[in-house]
Amino acid sequence: MGYRGLIDPKGEQFAYLYGTTLYTLDDEATGRVQGTYIVDMEGNKMWRLDGDAVYTMDGAAVGYLGETRPDEYDF
Repeated sequence: MGYRGLIDPKGEQFAYLYGTTLYTLDDEATGRVQGTYIVDMEGNKMWRLDGDAVYTMDGAAVGYLGETRPDEYDF
């Protein structure tokens, strides 16, 4: 499968998307993709997706989803 980092406007990763589930950097599931939204674990809309861009429900930029990275690296 692979994961995509969630990068803030300053360029720092603060979460990641694995499949359709959003995790903190401490590997705690905090939400999931549902259509064009990221919802919390109870199904409440947290953020809106527009392509790779992520916005609050009020339209402020949260950040963007980075490119898909493999689960494991071949070294």
